Amino acid sequence: MPIREAHPEDAAEIAAVHVLSWRAAYRDLLPGPFLDALDIEERAAEWRARLTAPDRPTVLVATGPGGQVRAFSCLRAWRGEEFDPGTTAELAALYSLPEVWGTGVGRALLAESTQALATAGFRTAALWVFAGNARARRFYEAAGWRPDGEAVHEETGGRVLEELRYRRDLFS
Repeated sequence: MPIREAHPEDAAEIAAVHVLSWRAAYRDLLPGPFLDALDIEERAAEWRARLTAPDRPTVLVATGPGGQVRAFSCLRAWRGEEFDPGTTAELAALYSLPEVWGTGVGRALLAESTQALATAGFRTAALWVFAGNARARRFYEAAGWRPDGEAVHEETGGRVLEELRYRRDLFS
């Protein structure tokens, strides 16, 4: 399965992956009406803006037959104050279509994303994951990511959810 850097014209497919993944992955965490109201066209405009911004993040896409985007990741320097953004990166997003869960697409994209961060000179990476998202937590832990003890509570869709920060050394 090919993995490449995203282009602005991928925005609509990235948005579809983003929305469909949220609807499936967070069905037990977030209210159904909130998930059902997620709009692919609105999300596509957001992704198009990100992909054309001068300070754009690195966005990788895994494609399937016919070049269709099946998964994507979004990578950037850490934006918080607790880490040096010159050495610590953030895996800000990694989502895949529900029909490819368990097929290795996500694992391949995560491995490529981790390699891209290391190649860019980052030493460590961090990400945030909902504490109640057991599937994602198992996925990241299987790839060597570990919770570092930091947690925040954020309101999403009208619910306050705990998010855990995971980290990993990129050269281990």
